[in-house]
Amino acid sequence: MTEATLLLPSIQDDMGYDPRWIPTENLIEVTCRVMQARFLLRPSKDLNEILTGVLAKAAHRYPVGVVAFHAMSNHLHLLVVPEDAQALSSFMGFFAGNLAKEAGRLYGWKEKFWGRRYSHVVISDEPEAQEDRLRYLLSQGCKEGLVRRPQDWPGACSTEALLTGGAIQGVWFDRSAEYEACRSAKSFSKYDFADVLDLKLTPLPAWAHLTRGERRERTGEIVHEITQETRQRIEESGRAPLGVRRILRQDPHQAPANFERSPRPLVHALASEVREKLKEQFRLFRTAYREASLELRSGNSGAEFPPGCHRPRLPFVRGHPPPVTT
Repeated sequence: MTEATLLLPSIQDDMGYDPRWIPTENLIEVTCRVMQARFLLRPSKDLNEILTGVLAKAAHRYPVGVVAFHAMSNHLHLLVVPEDAQALSSFMGFFAGNLAKEAGRLYGWKEKFWGRRYSHVVISDEPEAQEDRLRYLLSQGCKEGLVRRPQDWPGACSTEALLTGGAIQGVWFDRSAEYEACRSAKSFSKYDFADVLDLKLTPLPAWAHLTRGERRERTGEIVHEITQETRQRIEESGRAPLGVRRILRQDPHQAPANFERSPRPLVHALASEVREKLKEQFRLFRTAYREASLELRSGNSGAEFPPGCHRPRLPFVRGHPPPVTT
C-alpha cells in the first residue's frame, strides 16, 4: 500500500472545503461564530481580559499582525495580516482553541463551542476596500442595535486603542502551572500563574504610510460617521439600543430568537476588475490544488501542489500563490 493510498480518506474529507487561500501578505477578515449563536462571548471583566490575553499570546507566537478585533456576544471579527496561510491556520487554531476552553470554563459550557470552522475573506489592496472593512468591524455594536456609539461597546475590542493610541492589555493564564500546583496540593490565588500581555496593533496596510496621529484621526472620522448614522437610524425608527446594562445581563447559555446566516464572499473589493482578478487567482489556485490531490489519490506521492497550500497530512507548501497577470 502506497503513502498516497494511506492518505486517501483525508484527501476526500479535505475536498469538501475549498483550500485556504491567501494570495500575498494581504489584509484578511476572519469571523468566528459561537455554536447555535449562544451568548458565550458575553462581555464581562473576566471574559474581556481572557479574550484579549489569548489574542495577545497568539500574536506573540505566530507571524500574524492584528489590525483590529471586535468580540460580540456570539461571534467575533478580526482584521489580520498573516505571513501566509500556515501562519493564519496556526494562529487561529491557538486563539480559537484556547478561547473556547477559557470561555467554556468561565461560563460553565462543556459542549462544542464554535459552530463551524472560522471563515476568512481576502481584502484587496484598495484603500477604500480596507477602510470599508474597518468601518464594518467598528460598527458591530451599533448596526446590531445594541449601543449608540462604537466606543460604548462593553466587550473586548480594539476601538478605544485605535481612537486614542492607548495600550491593549490582556491576561494569559498558565493552566498547566495551575494543574501542577493542584496536583501538589499547593494553594494559589487567581493571578498567581497569570501574565499580563500587551497586544500591539498592526496598522491597516492602506494606512501604513500615515503617522500614528493621522491614523487615529482617520479612525475618529469613521467612528463619528457611524455614530451619526446610528443616531439618525434611532430617530427614524424610534427604537432605542439595547444598552450596556442589558447586554451585561444576558444569559451566556441563551441564544437570540432569530439569527441570520449569510454566505461569505470570496473577496472584498470595490472595483469589479479587482474583484474578478482576485477570483480568477483563486480559481487557478483551487484547480491546481485539486489536480494535485487527484494525482496523490492515484498513487503519485510526488504530486506538485501550488505554493501557499496545506497538503493533506503533509507539510505546508511554503510561498504565496502566483498573482494573475493581465
